[in-house]
Amino acid sequence: MLITLLKSKIHKAKVTDASVHYEGSMTIASDLMEAVGLFPYEKILVGNMGNGNRFETYVIEGPAGNGAIELNGATAHLGKIGDLVTIMSFADVNEAESKKWKPKVVILDENNRIRVNRA
Repeated sequence: MLITLLKSKIHKAKVTDASVHYEGSMTIASDLMEAVGLFPYEKILVGNMGNGNRFETYVIEGPAGNGAIELNGATAHLGKIGDLVTIMSFADVNEAESKKWKPKVVILDENNRIRVNRA
């Protein structure tokens, strides 16, 4: 049996840009992606802590070190610059592996730098 568990989580990420005219997705700085094991084009679930919107999209890799968290395409209607979001991805693991599973989690500061790293 496979169980779907949290794989990666970026908590308290501040939206840095929103572009409704982009083709879609969410841009995330590559160093933040690496910290939690996110892959380019990986499916993610995003929760907006300010307005309660939740949506699925995929990741586009942004430049390292700039703290980019950008809402693109239709997702730009679900938040605004400055909103705090939680970004999550999930993995299917077998029951035996699930007993020792640990997700990679980071909590960001107000400048989208890693404040807490549980990866």
